[in-house]
Amino acid sequence: MQPDGRFLQQKKDFWANVRTISQEVGYTKSKANQILIPDLSQIVTALTRLDLEIHHIIDGNNRLTVFGEKLMDYFTYRAEVLNTYVEPRLMNAAQAKQHFEELSAKRTYSCPRPMNKQKGDKKTYAYLTCIINMLIEENAQGLDCDFNPLSLTTVTRNRRPLRTLARRVDGAFPKTVNPVAVWEVKEYYYTTTFGSRVADGVYETLLDGLELEELRQEENIDVKHYLMVDAHDTWWAQGKSYLCRMIDMLHMGYVDEVLFGREVIERLPALVVKWVELAQKQGF
Repeated sequence: MQPDGRFLQQKKDFWANVRTISQEVGYTKSKANQILIPDLSQIVTALTRLDLEIHHIIDGNNRLTVFGEKLMDYFTYRAEVLNTYVEPRLMNAAQAKQHFEELSAKRTYSCPRPMNKQKGDKKTYAYLTCIINMLIEENAQGLDCDFNPLSLTTVTRNRRPLRTLARRVDGAFPKTVNPVAVWEVKEYYYTTTFGSRVADGVYETLLDGLELEELRQEENIDVKHYLMVDAHDTWWAQGKSYLCRMIDMLHMGYVDEVLFGREVIERLPALVVKWVELAQKQGF
Protein backbone atom coordinates (compact mmCIF):
# COMPACT_ATOMS: atom_id res chain seq x y z
CA MET A 1 0.00 0.00 0.00
CA GLN A 2 1.36 3.38 -1.06
CA PRO A 3 0.63 6.62 0.81
CA ASP A 4 -2.11 9.02 -0.24
CA GLY A 5 -0.43 12.14 -1.56
CA ARG A 6 -2.91 14.42 0.20
CA PHE A 7 -1.36 13.61 3.55
CA LEU A 8 2.33 13.59 2.74
CA GLN A 9 4.59 16.49 3.76
CA GLN A 10 2.43 17.37 6.76
CA LYS A 11 4.26 19.13 9.59
CA LYS A 12 5.05 17.31 12.80
CA ASP A 13 2.27 19.12 14.67
CA PHE A 14 -0.31 17.55 12.36
CA TRP A 15 0.82 14.10 13.45
CA ALA A 16 0.95 15.21 17.08
CA ASN A 17 -2.76 16.04 16.78
CA VAL A 18 -3.50 12.73 15.06
CA ARG A 19 -1.79 10.76 17.83
CA THR A 20 -3.21 12.74 20.72
CA ILE A 21 -6.77 12.64 19.42
CA SER A 22 -6.54 8.96 18.48
CA GLN A 23 -5.27 8.07 21.92
CA GLU A 24 -7.95 10.04 23.73
CA VAL A 25 -10.96 9.21 21.52
CA GLY A 26 -9.92 5.64 20.71
CA TYR A 27 -9.23 3.77 17.51
CA THR A 28 -12.22 1.46 17.17
CA LYS A 29 -15.99 1.52 17.36
CA SER A 30 -17.12 -0.14 20.57
CA LYS A 31 -19.75 -2.45 19.04
CA ALA A 32 -18.56 -2.74 15.46
CA ASN A 33 -15.52 -4.53 14.10
CA GLN A 34 -14.36 -1.32 12.43
CA ILE A 35 -11.88 1.53 12.73
CA LEU A 36 -13.45 4.64 14.22
CA ILE A 37 -13.77 7.98 12.43
CA PRO A 38 -13.89 10.50 15.29
CA ASP A 39 -16.48 13.24 14.79
CA LEU A 40 -15.85 16.88 15.59
CA SER A 41 -17.63 16.78 18.95
CA GLN A 42 -15.45 13.85 20.06
CA ILE A 43 -12.31 15.70 19.01
CA VAL A 44 -13.29 18.89 20.81
CA THR A 45 -14.27 16.95 23.92
CA ALA A 46 -11.00 15.03 23.89
CA LEU A 47 -8.79 18.10 23.58
CA THR A 48 -10.81 20.03 26.12
CA ARG A 49 -10.54 17.16 28.58
CA LEU A 50 -6.77 17.37 28.20
CA ASP A 51 -6.91 21.14 28.69
CA LEU A 52 -5.59 21.69 25.15
CA GLU A 53 -6.41 24.35 22.56
CA ILE A 54 -9.15 23.65 19.98
CA HIS A 55 -9.15 26.79 17.84
CA HIS A 56 -6.51 25.50 15.44
CA ILE A 57 -9.21 22.95 14.48
CA ILE A 58 -12.39 25.05 14.74
CA ASP A 59 -12.69 28.82 14.48
CA GLY A 60 -14.76 31.19 16.61
CA ASN A 61 -17.86 30.31 14.61
CA ASN A 62 -17.38 26.58 15.26
CA ARG A 63 -16.40 25.97 11.65
CA LEU A 64 -13.49 23.80 10.65
CA THR A 65 -10.22 25.57 9.92
CA VAL A 66 -8.07 24.45 6.98
CA PHE A 67 -6.02 22.44 9.47
CA GLY A 68 -9.20 20.93 10.92
CA GLU A 69 -10.48 19.94 7.49
CA LYS A 70 -7.21 18.18 6.69
CA LEU A 71 -7.35 16.39 10.03
CA MET A 72 -10.93 15.20 9.48
CA ASP A 73 -10.08 14.10 5.93
CA TYR A 74 -7.19 12.05 7.27
CA PHE A 75 -9.22 10.32 9.98
CA THR A 76 -11.84 9.44 7.36
CA TYR A 77 -9.23 8.15 4.93
CA ARG A 78 -7.42 6.10 7.57
CA ALA A 79 -10.58 4.36 8.71
CA GLU A 80 -11.86 3.69 5.21
CA VAL A 81 -8.59 2.30 3.87
CA LEU A 82 -8.20 -0.02 6.87
CA ASN A 83 -11.82 -1.14 6.87
CA THR A 84 -12.19 -1.73 3.14
CA TYR A 85 -8.68 -2.35 1.76
CA VAL A 86 -6.40 -3.65 4.48
CA GLU A 87 -8.71 -5.95 6.45
CA PRO A 88 -9.67 -8.13 3.43
CA ARG A 89 -6.01 -8.63 2.56
CA LEU A 90 -4.87 -9.91 5.93
CA MET A 91 -4.59 -13.71 5.89
CA ASN A 92 -4.88 -16.44 8.46
CA ALA A 93 -2.38 -19.30 8.65
CA ALA A 94 -4.35 -21.58 6.32
CA GLN A 95 -4.59 -18.91 3.62
CA ALA A 96 -0.92 -18.03 3.91
CA LYS A 97 -0.01 -21.71 3.72
CA GLN A 98 -1.98 -22.08 0.50
CA HIS A 99 -0.15 -19.21 -1.17
CA PHE A 100 3.18 -20.54 0.12
CA GLU A 101 2.49 -23.98 -1.37
CA GLU A 102 1.37 -22.53 -4.70
CA LEU A 103 4.59 -20.54 -5.01
CA SER A 104 6.71 -23.47 -3.86
CA ALA A 105 5.27 -25.62 -6.66
CA LYS A 106 6.22 -23.16 -9.38
CA ARG A 107 9.99 -23.70 -9.36
CA THR A 108 13.04 -24.69 -7.34
CA TYR A 109 14.27 -21.92 -5.06
CA SER A 110 17.68 -21.32 -3.55
CA CYS A 111 16.53 -18.60 -1.11
CA PRO A 112 16.04 -19.42 2.57
CA ARG A 113 12.62 -20.66 3.59
CA PRO A 114 12.83 -20.35 7.36
CA MET A 115 10.65 -21.99 9.97
CA ASN A 116 8.64 -20.00 12.48
CA LYS A 117 9.56 -19.84 16.17
CA GLN A 118 6.60 -21.87 17.40
CA LYS A 119 6.73 -25.32 18.97
CA GLY A 120 4.78 -28.53 18.61
CA ASP A 121 1.84 -28.54 16.19
CA LYS A 122 2.41 -24.86 15.38
CA LYS A 123 5.96 -25.43 14.18
CA THR A 124 5.95 -24.84 10.42
CA TYR A 125 7.30 -22.53 7.75
CA ALA A 126 7.27 -18.79 8.37
CA TYR A 127 4.81 -18.43 5.54
CA LEU A 128 4.97 -14.69 4.87
CA THR A 129 8.77 -14.56 5.08
CA CYS A 130 9.04 -17.52 2.73
CA ILE A 131 6.60 -15.94 0.27
CA ILE A 132 8.59 -12.71 0.33
CA ASN A 133 11.89 -14.50 -0.21
CA MET A 134 10.54 -16.59 -3.09
CA LEU A 135 8.99 -13.59 -4.84
CA ILE A 136 12.22 -11.61 -4.53
CA GLU A 137 14.31 -14.45 -5.94
CA GLU A 138 11.84 -14.92 -8.76
CA ASN A 139 12.03 -11.27 -9.83
CA ALA A 140 15.59 -10.25 -8.91
CA GLN A 141 17.04 -11.11 -12.34
CA GLY A 142 19.95 -12.94 -10.75
CA LEU A 143 21.04 -10.14 -8.42
CA ASP A 144 22.00 -11.01 -4.87
CA CYS A 145 19.76 -10.44 -1.89
CA ASP A 146 20.56 -10.64 1.80
CA PHE A 147 17.51 -12.51 3.05
CA ASN A 148 18.78 -12.74 6.61
CA PRO A 149 21.20 -9.94 7.46
CA LEU A 150 23.55 -10.83 10.27
CA SER A 151 25.10 -7.38 10.33
CA LEU A 152 23.92 -3.80 10.62
CA THR A 153 22.94 -1.88 7.50
CA THR A 154 25.69 0.53 6.44
CA VAL A 155 25.65 3.33 3.89
CA THR A 156 29.04 4.54 2.69
CA ARG A 157 30.60 7.44 0.83
CA ASN A 158 34.03 7.13 -0.75
CA ARG A 159 34.22 3.63 0.76
CA ARG A 160 33.91 5.07 4.29
CA PRO A 161 30.96 4.43 6.59
CA LEU A 162 28.54 7.35 6.43
CA ARG A 163 25.60 5.96 8.42
CA THR A 164 25.02 2.62 10.14
CA LEU A 165 21.54 1.76 11.34
CA ALA A 166 21.05 0.95 15.02
CA ARG A 167 19.47 -2.46 14.48
CA ARG A 168 19.46 -5.31 12.01
CA VAL A 169 16.72 -5.33 9.41
CA ASP A 170 14.93 -8.47 8.19
CA GLY A 171 16.12 -8.15 4.62
CA ALA A 172 18.30 -5.97 2.37
CA PHE A 173 18.59 -5.75 -1.41
CA PRO A 174 21.04 -6.47 -2.80
CA LYS A 175 23.16 -6.43 0.37
CA THR A 176 23.45 -4.68 3.72
CA VAL A 177 26.21 -2.32 2.53
CA ASN A 178 24.64 0.41 0.41
CA PRO A 179 21.30 -1.32 -0.10
CA VAL A 180 18.66 0.15 -2.39
CA ALA A 181 15.90 -1.37 -0.23
CA VAL A 182 15.47 -2.77 3.27
CA TRP A 183 12.42 -4.31 4.92
CA GLU A 184 10.83 -5.62 8.08
CA VAL A 185 8.50 -8.63 8.26
CA LYS A 186 5.95 -9.00 11.05
CA GLU A 187 3.93 -12.22 10.81
CA TYR A 188 2.12 -13.59 13.85
CA TYR A 189 -0.22 -16.34 12.65
CA TYR A 190 -0.17 -18.33 15.87
CA THR A 191 0.04 -15.53 18.42
CA THR A 192 -2.86 -15.78 20.87
CA THR A 193 -2.31 -12.50 22.76
CA PHE A 194 -1.21 -9.08 21.58
CA GLY A 195 1.84 -8.54 23.75
CA SER A 196 4.73 -6.13 23.86
CA ARG A 197 6.77 -8.23 21.42
CA VAL A 198 4.17 -7.66 18.71
CA ALA A 199 3.84 -3.96 19.51
CA ASP A 200 7.61 -3.52 19.52
CA GLY A 201 7.70 -4.65 15.90
CA VAL A 202 5.97 -1.44 14.87
CA TYR A 203 8.31 0.75 16.89
CA GLU A 204 11.37 -1.01 15.49
CA THR A 205 10.26 -0.02 12.00
CA LEU A 206 9.69 3.52 13.21
CA LEU A 207 13.26 3.71 14.52
CA ASP A 208 14.65 2.54 11.18
CA GLY A 209 12.45 5.07 9.42
CA LEU A 210 13.70 7.94 11.54
CA GLU A 211 17.32 7.05 10.77
CA LEU A 212 16.61 6.69 7.06
CA GLU A 213 14.76 10.01 7.04
CA GLU A 214 17.82 11.72 8.53
CA LEU A 215 20.03 10.06 5.91
CA ARG A 216 17.75 11.29 3.13
CA GLN A 217 17.52 14.84 4.47
CA GLU A 218 21.16 15.34 5.45
CA GLU A 219 22.99 13.30 2.80
CA ASN A 220 20.45 13.10 -0.05
CA ILE A 221 20.67 9.31 -0.06
CA ASP A 222 17.38 7.45 -0.41
CA VAL A 223 17.16 3.85 0.81
CA LYS A 224 13.71 2.39 0.17
CA HIS A 225 12.08 1.12 3.36
CA TYR A 226 9.19 -1.36 3.61
CA LEU A 227 7.07 -2.99 6.27
CA MET A 228 5.32 -6.28 5.46
CA VAL A 229 2.82 -7.66 7.95
CA ASP A 230 0.27 -10.43 8.22
CA ALA A 231 -2.03 -12.40 10.52
CA HIS A 232 -5.67 -11.38 10.48
CA ASP A 233 -6.44 -12.32 14.07
CA THR A 234 -3.37 -10.63 15.53
CA TRP A 235 -3.56 -7.34 13.67
CA TRP A 236 -7.29 -6.95 13.02
CA ALA A 237 -8.92 -8.70 15.95
CA GLN A 238 -6.38 -7.59 18.56
CA GLY A 239 -4.22 -4.80 17.16
CA LYS A 240 -6.30 -2.31 15.18
CA SER A 241 -4.65 0.61 16.94
CA TYR A 242 -1.29 -0.57 15.61
CA LEU A 243 -2.67 -0.79 12.09
CA CYS A 244 -3.64 2.86 12.50
CA ARG A 245 -0.10 3.62 13.61
CA MET A 246 1.23 1.88 10.49
CA ILE A 247 -0.91 4.10 8.27
CA ASP A 248 0.32 7.13 10.23
CA MET A 249 3.93 6.01 9.86
CA LEU A 250 3.44 5.52 6.11
CA HIS A 251 2.19 9.09 5.67
CA MET A 252 4.83 10.54 7.96
CA GLY A 253 7.35 9.21 5.43
CA TYR A 254 9.02 6.65 7.67
CA VAL A 255 8.22 3.78 5.30
CA ASP A 256 7.79 3.91 1.53
CA GLU A 257 5.07 1.27 1.53
CA VAL A 258 3.35 -1.10 3.93
CA LEU A 259 2.32 -4.43 2.41
CA PHE A 260 -0.55 -6.13 4.20
CA GLY A 261 -1.02 -9.89 3.86
CA ARG A 262 -1.74 -10.99 0.31
CA GLU A 263 -0.77 -7.53 -0.90
CA VAL A 264 2.78 -8.93 -0.79
CA ILE A 265 1.81 -11.22 -3.67
CA GLU A 266 0.03 -8.41 -5.54
CA ARG A 267 2.69 -5.74 -5.16
CA LEU A 268 6.14 -7.13 -4.32
CA PRO A 269 7.09 -8.43 -7.81
CA ALA A 270 6.75 -4.93 -9.28
CA LEU A 271 8.75 -3.44 -6.41
CA VAL A 272 11.60 -5.90 -6.93
CA VAL A 273 11.78 -4.92 -10.60
CA LYS A 274 12.27 -1.30 -9.47
CA TRP A 275 14.91 -2.38 -6.96
CA VAL A 276 16.81 -4.15 -9.73
CA GLU A 277 16.80 -0.97 -11.83
CA LEU A 278 18.11 1.08 -8.90
CA ALA A 279 20.78 -1.49 -8.07
CA GLN A 280 21.99 -1.65 -11.67
CA LYS A 281 22.30 2.15 -11.73
CA GLN A 282 24.52 1.89 -8.67
CA GLY A 283 26.71 -0.69 -10.35
CA PHE A 284 25.60 -3.84 -8.52
